[in-house]
Parts: sequence; structure tokens; C-alpha cells
Amino acid sequence: MKSITKIVLLVVTIFTYSCGEAQIKNPKTQSVKISGNCNMCKATIEKAGNKKSISKVDWNKDSKVATLTFNSKTTNEDEILKRIALAGYDNEKFLAPDEAYAKLPECCQYERKKQAVIVTTKTQTPVQDTVKQTTTNPLTEVYTNYFALKDALISNDGTSASNKAKELFKAIDKVAMDKLTPEQHTVWMKYMTKLSYDAEHIKGVTETDHQREHFSSLSNNMFEVMKAIKPSYPVYYDHCPMYNDGKGGDWLSKESAIKNPFYGSQMLTCGKTVQTIK
Repeated sequence: MKSITKIVLLVVTIFTYSCGEAQIKNPKTQSVKISGNCNMCKATIEKAGNKKSISKVDWNKDSKVATLTFNSKTTNEDEILKRIALAGYDNEKFLAPDEAYAKLPECCQYERKKQAVIVTTKTQTPVQDTVKQTTTNPLTEVYTNYFALKDALISNDGTSASNKAKELFKAIDKVAMDKLTPEQHTVWMKYMTKLSYDAEHIKGVTETDHQREHFSSLSNNMFEVMKAIKPSYPVYYDHCPMYNDGKGGDWLSKESAIKNPFYGSQMLTCGKTVQTIK
């Protein structure tokens, strides 16, 4: 009876796995080494690499080898491995940021070997160049949707702000990280999760007061990203001293004229430019 039960479970597991694989179109499979220790590592690595209908990661804690299966037309091995590195796990191509590794539970903190991998900090030297230089800013769509969100808040249009935040959320997820320089990649890896968090909260509501709370932190993080990955046009970093009970709020604009997204028509010109990115 036990043997029959095991066989049934095996068949169900294989069927479930096969169904999951079938959902990924244009599949390509790669095997890569990813550092880690235990089943908790396995869960974190696979969660970081998996994307519904786009990519699936199966990591073996004994061999330290992960099988990546992904839609070759919508993503690639590098993007998956960068997400896993951001979660704290070194792999064949990318080192995890030190701060991400430090946050791992003690049982998950593996012995780090930093040779023969692409690095993600200024102090480390790339061994294998997969980061391509390009004249097109990989974050152009992110910036465009941020400014559209800002304009919707200036107009006090919560529905439009929600829709613009949805587009921003998608743009953040679609950034071609392999187009970033190593220095830019380090900054993007630090802030992209924070940007996604605020964009997700803004898109989930139409009430402008709540949207503006998240827009404030979104703007602070976007400022750090724009300083490192500059757009091709000047950007004005503006400050409103009245917002948030006098604590103030900041935003970014392509226009030198002050148009306040925290108060809209109520106090449209409240604020001043404190820095210009160019």
C-alpha cells in the first residue's frame, strides 16, 4: 500500500512539474552553480528566480546546481541570476551585494568564493563582460511613467495616478539589467524593490492622499537612481516644505517651473528646486 502511495505521489509531482513547464513558451534550459546550504536557501533562490509563465528555477542543495527554464523571448539567464544575487546568493555570473548576503539567516550564510564571477560593486572587477554599453537609457520607460504619475497627482486625478502607477510597476519589472554598467547595476539592485513597493501601493488605490504618501518615498528613491543613471535631459529635484505636517516632500520634474504634486491646484506653486540632475 505504501509503495502504491509513493508511486501516486511521484506521478502527481511529475505531472505538476510538467504542467508548470508547459506554461513557459519558447523554453530554454540552462544549468548553473548557485551557492547555498539548505532547504531554506532553496526556497529563497527559487522564489527569487521564478516568474509565472516566464521562468522557473529548480535548485539542488546537494550539488548546488540550479536548472533554469525560461521564455527566451522575454527574459534571459542573466536577468534571472541577477534577481537571485539580489536575494543574497552568489552564482556563476553575479555576486550578491554584501548587504543582501548579511541579511541571510545564519544557517544560510555559505562560504563565499569571489573568483571567476561577474561582480556588482565598484570595488570588484568583472571577469566576464556581459554588461553591454548602450546609448539608450535602460530606464527611459521607468522615468517616463514616473513623470506621468507625477502629472496625474498634480491634476488630483487618483484614477489616472493608479493607472500610471500600474505602467510604472510594469516598467520597473521589465528593465533590461544586462544593459546597465556594473556601477549602474549596483544602484538599480539597491532601489528597484523599493520603487516596486511604492508603485504597487499607488496602483492599488485611487485615493490621492494615500497615493501621495507613497509617491513621497518613491520620489526619494527615484532621485538616487536618477543621480546614478542620468536621463538625457535635465531633471529638477523639487521640495515642498509644507507637505506631511511641515516635514516636507520631494519630487522630480522635467520642468523648471514648480507644479506641486502633493497639493495640486490647492498650492500648485508651493516649493522650490533644490538640485538639478544633468
